[in-house]
Amino acid sequence: MWAKHDRASDGWLPLWRHMADSGAVAGLLWDKWLPQRIRDMVARSLRSNTEDARRLAVWLATTHDIGKATPAFACQVESLSDRMREAGLDMPFHKQMTDRRLAPHGLAGQLLINQWLMERHGWQQRATSQFGIIAGGHHGVPPTSASVKALTDHPALLRTPDSEQQWRAVQDELLDTAAEVCGVADLLPAWQHVKLPQPAQVLLTALVIVADWIASNPDLFPYYPGAPRDDAERIAAAWRGLSLPPPWEAREPDGKLTPEALFTERFSLPTGARIRPVQAAAVEAARAMESPGLMIIEAPMGEGKTEAALAVAEIFAARSGAGGCFVALPTMATGNAMFPRLLDWLGRLPDHRSGTGAHSVHLAHSKAALNRDYATLMRAGARTLAAIDVDGDEDRLSHRRDARRSASAELVAHQWLRGRKKGMLSSFVVGTIDQLLFAGLKSRHLALRHLAIAGKVVVIDEAHAYDTYMNVYLDRVLSWLGAYGVPVVVLSATLPSARRRELAEAYAGKRTDPVYFSELQDTTGYPLLTTVAPGTRPRTYLPEPSGRGVGVLTERLDDDVDALADRLQEELADGGCALVVRNTVARALEAAACLRDRFGTDNVTVAHARFLDLDRARNDAELLRRFGPPGKSGDERPAGPHIVVATQVAEQSLDIDFDLLVTDLCPVDLLLQRMGRLHRHPRGENQSGRPPALRTARCLITGADWSATPPAPVSGSARVYGEHLLLRTLAVLEPHLGGSADSTTTTTADSATADPPHPLPVRLPADISPLVQDAYGTGPAGPPDWQDAMERARTEHDVQRAKQRDKANDFLLDEAKRDGRALLGWIDAGVGDADDTPAGHAQVRDTAENLEVLVVSRRTDGALTVVPWADSKHAGAEIPVDTVPPPALARTVAACGLRLPYHFSFPQVLDQAIEELEERCVPAWQAKESHWLAGELILVLDEDCRTRLAGFDLHYSPTDGLEVTRAQ
Repeated sequence: MWAKHDRASDGWLPLWRHMADSGAVAGLLWDKWLPQRIRDMVARSLRSNTEDARRLAVWLATTHDIGKATPAFACQVESLSDRMREAGLDMPFHKQMTDRRLAPHGLAGQLLINQWLMERHGWQQRATSQFGIIAGGHHGVPPTSASVKALTDHPALLRTPDSEQQWRAVQDELLDTAAEVCGVADLLPAWQHVKLPQPAQVLLTALVIVADWIASNPDLFPYYPGAPRDDAERIAAAWRGLSLPPPWEAREPDGKLTPEALFTERFSLPTGARIRPVQAAAVEAARAMESPGLMIIEAPMGEGKTEAALAVAEIFAARSGAGGCFVALPTMATGNAMFPRLLDWLGRLPDHRSGTGAHSVHLAHSKAALNRDYATLMRAGARTLAAIDVDGDEDRLSHRRDARRSASAELVAHQWLRGRKKGMLSSFVVGTIDQLLFAGLKSRHLALRHLAIAGKVVVIDEAHAYDTYMNVYLDRVLSWLGAYGVPVVVLSATLPSARRRELAEAYAGKRTDPVYFSELQDTTGYPLLTTVAPGTRPRTYLPEPSGRGVGVLTERLDDDVDALADRLQEELADGGCALVVRNTVARALEAAACLRDRFGTDNVTVAHARFLDLDRARNDAELLRRFGPPGKSGDERPAGPHIVVATQVAEQSLDIDFDLLVTDLCPVDLLLQRMGRLHRHPRGENQSGRPPALRTARCLITGADWSATPPAPVSGSARVYGEHLLLRTLAVLEPHLGGSADSTTTTTADSATADPPHPLPVRLPADISPLVQDAYGTGPAGPPDWQDAMERARTEHDVQRAKQRDKANDFLLDEAKRDGRALLGWIDAGVGDADDTPAGHAQVRDTAENLEVLVVSRRTDGALTVVPWADSKHAGAEIPVDTVPPPALARTVAACGLRLPYHFSFPQVLDQAIEELEERCVPAWQAKESHWLAGELILVLDEDCRTRLAGFDLHYSPTDGLEVTRAQ
């Protein structure tokens, strides 16, 4: 009876050998790799101890491939099936079994285990499926009821009729022996009365998948002939070769250790530094919870919410047995900014095993291999470890899905924990929110994603930043996290109270009385902590404000670039740095062109998302160098007038500080985030380090026709955000707005948009929560003559949200069903593989598919080169087109990635663009050895940095990024 065969070498592996290998690996994973909380959960599901739970896991892994002991599988290799026929196991030839597709070996194994439990151990049929489904789903997709019925109706696929008894005898012998060897024979009578929860079924399936993948690696477990025959030697050598880092074993900080002392140790605070009240309160609230659960931290920008979350994560991990931490952020940029902060924290993080210990670390987004900190970890100890049929054939060509991992002494980007399906299994992960939302998407190998997050503490940053579509997925994932008992910390500076309630309800599920959640929506106060421990009443805490604060004077500014330039000339007459935030790239480039005419090219900087990856990284670093905190920017901050014109990229992730803010109208929570870049840090006593005219924080709001009733947002802003939120924002800001509806005239006192006699400053942070709650609430807002327009906008908003919810439900994972119900059809009608690409992100974001390209230049002699301005020794280097480029050169090309804008997201244009780009494909770059470039689309610019694509003219510059115009 065979299990594995290599056609190239004719090597093979007996089924009994692979069963034994898989069970042994599962035991080692259980003992040395699986976090304690996973082991405890399985034990609770059995209503037993962890020793019995381990026996179950090992038995399930040992028997997962029993479906290979069937004619439908065995007939595939004639040389091996002939030997089986000689031994009395008759079967048709491969070509004769036209219906064998009905019997994939996982499904066949499920039916064999179910039958064995009923026939040999007297189980009721309904009790068998919750255990048999683990074998059925070990290739990533649990069977459906229809597929079970189809195979049941074709019994000859399981046992050839004229040798049925011989087949049955072999199957029973293998299963009987596995039960005895794994120590479960005496436990089976009790297990037939167990109702295994679906979360436990998922985790056991994932563990079996991991064990199978490892045991299927011929480098670790060689095929016959030549395979070592001694079990202990074979298993020990394989485990040494794999060398998986163990999970984090958190040590709870001593209760006598004050929050101040804890933060000083973990985050290297300077002597005498004081932590924020919200940070101290978060630690105390975590310690006060009956058991780890959900904590929502609402606090102003710059209050150290991230450090508070990591401190809470350490307490939660110690109390729950979690073996790691996953920090989910809105974008790749925020993920890249967070990664070095996580590494610094890990360098000071205790571990029960041996001081700080060695931990597996992963950066989870599609361009992680281009991150310098992560690349350093990958290069530090590269080692080769082959694998077969793990992430799929398509992965071997894409560097973004198969980036090499390597090790350092303490932090390990482990070689085996790589790829889009295994990377999240690392103990510590920073990634985009998509990686978390994928856990709510019906997709192949979903169980692995659940295993990856079920053993960690999950931190969700910028919780206000996600739209209705994404929140549908986030709420469903939270419901599963609650079912697993995963501790979760949610962070936001501007969270609407209704959203606070939704997050808490999603996590608590039906385990908490719903009447308690209405109180959460009615809770006022800021900063605010909310805790939800399993099965208990939610609690709220109101930490004292930190005392930091700034009053921001807000003012209307006409939407005219000349008016903008005139005003900035006036404001920056004595120097200073201004930030201008536009809601679209087109508006940003229009403003930048006008301002350069007035202030000079060197005094205007542009920042948006349409830059090459390497240019955007350089731009971000330059912004931090010139406009970062005083201790970091030093003397680099421009003394004379300087203007940064940016899009939404300036809202988050960058700790930058400006003297004056001009912003397009946007929803109030995002407006407050933008204001957080204004006077962010003290510069001298009472801001004396700023120009005299700019020592009071001021925000000029433009991007609207102020003369209309109500004011009319510009079309680009309305398209991005919708009119409803923009009008609600204007309504709640009305008491704060100065300036006139017409900069050349004075408005009358009874004008609908007349200024208050003395406009109130927006007090940060005191006004953050009231403004957000009013703007996102349902109460009346705005003057009477605005109401008709506001009602129309609300109706459109509600219709759009309903469409988003309906669309999100198409591939949304169901909630966990009642205990004992098998995972039959768990991901039926799913999307296939969840993909860490722009197309994959569109599965959990309500966005059209984006097109990504790698940008190169073409010289006049026709040679292809790296773009000449690249921040690399390869800048301008010629790229060979008849051979695979050297890895370092290819990596530089890969760093020139560019996401094309919305113009190319329309299906017809997208298809045309792909067709044109594929015509320019360089065949040598598609070889499997070309890890960085294979499978990528290449956009070639001429020496003037121009090209034409799908009816559009494209022009790129390292200062302005990509400009797109329709070709004439």
